[in-house]
Amino acid sequence: MSNIGVWESAEPGVKRCILNAAGELMMMEVHFEKGAEGYQHSHPHQQMSYCLSGSFIFTIDDVETIVSAGETIAIPPHARHGVVALEENSALLDTFTPIREDLLKR
Repeated sequence: MSNIGVWESAEPGVKRCILNAAGELMMMEVHFEKGAEGYQHSHPHQQMSYCLSGSFIFTIDDVETIVSAGETIAIPPHARHGVVALEENSALLDTFTPIREDLLKR
């Protein structure tokens, strides 16, 4: 059973909802409290993150970039990356290819 359309806790102060997954493409919305962190990790999927609201510090392979509402950042496959929310009510729209089977089957 998949969890599409279901909000779930990720890390402390972070919740996410897979909006859709079809073919090789998946989209997920992620909400953060101020200071909440998406822990450093890597995966074989290509990722693009669009900042819906607030702002974030993304760290991708030890390079920090600030992304604010209306901006997008690309994360290459296998890059070590993480994010910290700089403002309350910060949110991202994450897109992955291929789909993240590891997140669908939780």
